Amino acid sequence: MESLRAVSEWPVDNAATAVVTSDGRVAGSRGEVERPFPLASVTKPLVAYAVLVAVEEGAVEWDQPAGPEGSTLRHLIAHASGLAFDSRTAQASPGTRRIYSNTGFEVLAETVEEATGFAFRDYLAEAVFQPLGMGATSLDGSPAAGAVSTVADLSLFAAELQAPKLVSAALVGEATAVVFPGLAGVLPGYGNQRENDWGLGFEVRDGKSPHWTGSASSPATFGHFGQSGTFLWVDPVAGAACVALADRAFGKWAIETWPAFTDSVLAELS
Repeated sequence: MESLRAVSEWPVDNAATAVVTSDGRVAGSRGEVERPFPLASVTKPLVAYAVLVAVEEGAVEWDQPAGPEGSTLRHLIAHASGLAFDSRTAQASPGTRRIYSNTGFEVLAETVEEATGFAFRDYLAEAVFQPLGMGATSLDGSPAAGAVSTVADLSLFAAELQAPKLVSAALVGEATAVVFPGLAGVLPGYGNQRENDWGLGFEVRDGKSPHWTGSASSPATFGHFGQSGTFLWVDPVAGAACVALADRAFGKWAIETWPAFTDSVLAELS
């Protein structure tokens, strides 16, 4: 794909990218796809997928109490528990605000760990990484932001998101649709959003503006970006996903380059 050549012009030392179509085919790639990169918050969709497995196995339930008083597993994974970004302080009642919370994902992982009897990093590996063949991916730190992976491995995950084998398509559909709609909140790096829509561990583009995806991205687009200069999006309307990993922290360079890059990818796909 010619549109992927733009990655070589990003102001970073190293970057890699790939586009994966809905049939699981890698339509194109650029850069060192086997190079490991810290994912930062692109860790969250991987962790969320392990939670989906735990739900489908019956180890946990969406509406079981978890986190602060009145919160459930569903609230935690949708950033609606009221927990602060980086502490166990409750800043709002559950279901009233979209407070993006790393702590919420740590509590989420603890809940699954307690229910399954497995250390969460081991559960994640056995539930997601191993069956998908993601041998270069590991959770080495916080369940909110501590994974390391490659474009090649995340391409396997992008294929799974578009044609699920580890969990039902219905459950993935639930996870990638808006949960607790209409909640206002801050989208990190992009400021206040009147409707900061989120699914179950996946950010949903919907009508957000500004946004890290493209102007041509459909409202159904879902995924995540990370402060380490990483992103993964799936656009069901386009029938494709894109993974991009870089070794420069998110900032003005990403805000300026990512949307145009995404638009050029979508244009080439169409």
